[in-house]
Amino acid sequence: MLERPDVVLTLIPLLAVSGLATRMLIVMTGIGTRLLAAPLAPVGYGAALAVVFLELLAWPAAERLGGSS
Repeated sequence: MLERPDVVLTLIPLLAVSGLATRMLIVMTGIGTRLLAAPLAPVGYGAALAVVFLELLAWPAAERLGGSS
């Protein structure tokens, strides 16, 4: 069974790549134009950064830091 830190460490790069993968899927299938797909690339990076900040500020990392003082 995966522990929470393992899941978080796996989720961060997957989210970072998801924006690029979605953009590539749209461009390769021809469903949308490049103009439509262009803003999708940074969305994955933003989501990964949000997970990092959420982990640091709200979940176990914050509890460990708060409990150690």
